Amino acid sequence: MSRLQTYYKETVVPQLLEKFQFSNVMEVPKITKVTLNMGVGEAVGDKKIMDRAVGDMTAISGQKPIVNLARKSVASFKIRDGWPVGCKVTLRREKMYEFLDRLVNIAIPRIRDFRGLNRKSFDGRGNYSMGVKEQIMFPEIDYDQIDVIRGLDITITTNAKNDEEALALLQAFNFPFKEK
Repeated sequence: MSRLQTYYKETVVPQLLEKFQFSNVMEVPKITKVTLNMGVGEAVGDKKIMDRAVGDMTAISGQKPIVNLARKSVASFKIRDGWPVGCKVTLRREKMYEFLDRLVNIAIPRIRDFRGLNRKSFDGRGNYSMGVKEQIMFPEIDYDQIDVIRGLDITITTNAKNDEEALALLQAFNFPFKEK
């Protein structure tokens, strides 16, 4: 079991049980999956760009991503049906907790001009989404080896009933949110 998973069971669950007055331990919200998504529209001109994006995503997540293909042709974007336009990874269980541990403790403090995560990025059902402008904030990416700075989206899916419970869950995991 990873360090963050034991922290969840020993610290976060009792804390949320007390805060929300749940009658059962199974009512306590938990993180179910983390999805990483990288749109690589410039891969239309050069196929090696997609290979490098897949390599970066593999290093960040520790798992090989799925390459997303265009669903239909769009002439104004010069994209044909079936061409690669992005890649995504879904992390669950052990790898998810290890990624969240690295994200909170190592990667987020390395963001330039960081003032805290936005509290308004919840979707109303307890899921949190954040965008990252540059992949070099992760220590797995070697700064000298990258060809271009790419951003990615990180979506944290929880089974919380509302945004208030999800915010309390992520704050218990020491996510650095902006103060009101």
